[in-house]
Amino acid sequence: MRTAEEREEVLREFRDSGALLHGHFILSSGRHSPVYLQCARVLMDPGRAERLVAPLVEPARRFGAALVAAPALGGIIFGYELARQLGLPFLFAERVEGRFQLRRGFTIPSGAPVVIAEDVVTTGLSTRECIACVREAGGRPVGAVCLVDRSGGRAEVGVPLVALIELDLPTYEPEALPPELAAIPPEKPGSRGLA
Repeated sequence: MRTAEEREEVLREFRDSGALLHGHFILSSGRHSPVYLQCARVLMDPGRAERLVAPLVEPARRFGAALVAAPALGGIIFGYELARQLGLPFLFAERVEGRFQLRRGFTIPSGAPVVIAEDVVTTGLSTRECIACVREAGGRPVGAVCLVDRSGGRAEVGVPLVALIELDLPTYEPEALPPELAAIPPEKPGSRGLA
């Protein structure tokens, strides 16, 4: 759990990098929100990425993982930096026909303990799908780590989840938008753009 000062420092990193956005956004979960955290922007500076990931290394190490896996596209930079700081191998799962799969010659040794790295958790769906992919590949998911848990700690991913910060940011189903949000044209800045 971060102190209020530590939480504010993390948010300052997001603001300073232009990664804390306000408007009308469609999240990868399909839910809508007036706030979006563009982790690709905050992680594009290697020094900033190193600073943000460093407090998560010891909590992640306690999971006892042999490798780090992340869902593409959002978790790749964060997952790689976490693996680098842990001194562990890294791989990522990609969506193929709507399901996460390991490609590019990635394999997981049978029974290997795996920590899942995701940049932002809202509902936990992508993390759960990545966990299912790791299990199908023979791995044993032992925990998950994220930069931001925007569910306020309510997201269930099926393994223990550690977040750099927890935020309780509003999200809405498309048919239940407040009028002030519905009046703004939506953007989908994530890896699954508008169709």
